[in-house]
Amino acid sequence: MGIALAIHGGAWNVPDTELADHRDGVARALRHAWGLLHGGASAVDTVTAAVRALEDDPLFNAGTGSHLNRLGKVELDASIMSGDLLEAGAVAAVERIRNPVDLARAILEDSDHVLLVGKGARRFAREQGIQECRSRDLLVGRARETYLRIRAGETDLIATEFAPGSDPDATHGDEHMGTVGAVARDANGCIVAATSTGGTLDKYPGRVGDSPLIGSGTYADSRYGGASCTGWGEGIMRVVMAKAAIDRIAGGLTSDEAASSALGDLGRIRGHGGMIMVDKAGVPCAAFNTPRMARGLACARDGLRVGVDETMETLPPS
Repeated sequence: MGIALAIHGGAWNVPDTELADHRDGVARALRHAWGLLHGGASAVDTVTAAVRALEDDPLFNAGTGSHLNRLGKVELDASIMSGDLLEAGAVAAVERIRNPVDLARAILEDSDHVLLVGKGARRFAREQGIQECRSRDLLVGRARETYLRIRAGETDLIATEFAPGSDPDATHGDEHMGTVGAVARDANGCIVAATSTGGTLDKYPGRVGDSPLIGSGTYADSRYGGASCTGWGEGIMRVVMAKAAIDRIAGGLTSDEAASSALGDLGRIRGHGGMIMVDKAGVPCAAFNTPRMARGLACARDGLRVGVDETMETLPPS
């Protein structure tokens, strides 16, 4: 048994033109977080750092660079769970928070609650000294460009680019569904998982997906493993995918088998997504049924590996 880390930057149909950027973005976050974990950092500090790095990268749909909802606002979701005592914190539909994973962690550590939403979550953030930002500070990259085009009169983009259809097979390969997440096992055997997202394109105001829901988008139990999910949130919620995968490890499956089986549940309802996992033995893995998923895995045995397509490559020493 040893330390291990897995991170993801979203499961969707990453365009060919963005493959290198997604690989490099995941690689940077993986190197940074692995350096902390390898240096003795706790699992909770490691996953917080990994998710923060991905939230700060405008390439990914979390924190800076998040999608806009139907009213042109950014509403963010995040969660974190520590597997020793099954402690958790989560935030949903919150505005003007640059790093929602920090707020989720504050709820875990300094609140009697598990999930805070909207204005209540922002009030708690102010009480905890978590700095707010302007909404427009989060509008960068692809999301900002599309928003500006809509403001300039290209309202057809709302229908053609932002609005997801009712058939996941017809739409979920074209829209950016990516969340970000991380799972780590530290030297003390504690497993922690965290997930963060800007949600889906043109989502209805107040819509909440799987990412802040313990058991659906995030779950950790140090006796078995931890998981962070990404993809079509409505489907992931319906099969409670993160907890389902950990339950399968508890039932005797390997992490690879458990992830594949949980994705089978998602496939049953024609859902699309992926997940990363780290088990109690310190073995990281990833699985997805979308065309691509940006991901990184690290452990002492296999080194640091990253991939966006089916194959993964080992990172050279930094």
